[in-house]
Amino acid sequence: MPRNRSVLIARLVSAQPGSSQAAILAELRRCLLDGGVPPGSAIPLDEVAAVFGVSRIPVRESLKTLIGEGLVEHRPNLGYTVAKLTAAELHEMYLVRGVLETAALTAAVTTAGPVDDNSAREAYAALQQAVIDRDGRAYHRESRSFHMALVQPCGMRRLLGMFESAWNITEPTQPMTHVPEADREVLHRDHDKMLAAFIARDSVALLDVAREHHERLRASLLTVPQHTGLFAEPGEDIRFR
Repeated sequence: MPRNRSVLIARLVSAQPGSSQAAILAELRRCLLDGGVPPGSAIPLDEVAAVFGVSRIPVRESLKTLIGEGLVEHRPNLGYTVAKLTAAELHEMYLVRGVLETAALTAAVTTAGPVDDNSAREAYAALQQAVIDRDGRAYHRESRSFHMALVQPCGMRRLLGMFESAWNITEPTQPMTHVPEADREVLHRDHDKMLAAFIARDSVALLDVAREHHERLRASLLTVPQHTGLFAEPGEDIRFR
């Protein structure tokens, strides 16, 4: 898998030799969430260690953490790879995301203040620019930031952690880069309505449009090609620990 290996190694950035385990973990996670390293890509232990100027031990420990987060998989004797979801699992994670976001928005809209409004507006502006630029990967990244900005005021640390974790699991697949541009534009119009309702503190309108948005998101997943190599086959047991 030389091509897949080079994808990850080329994207890793190390500030200095001898990086801490926390820095290694953060950089590996950044690369996987950015969407530039497709599901199924190899994660060569020795090459990653060389990038960071460390032994295999802190890299292996970081990968164990990412396995627990659902971002990495391991096959004994075959090594580490970026985790794959089945198409059914991707749908399931989007359903989980919708349930958690609804719960967080319900609390967030009643506790948000001017600072939160500004954060939401800034996140929306970045997302709008991604739509204008027709940049699918940027759309993924900025959509995540926008939704996080809306739920952050809820202040429920554990709920936010579960929501972020569920969102992260879907990121390496980058499903929205595979849906038609017109569909992304429709989804973005939902963002416009969500922002307006959030700033108006209209919880009923916000939750209504959020539910419609999640229904549209799940429907859009049906347009994602199933035979691109991004998905695991149903029944394929590759989540070894």
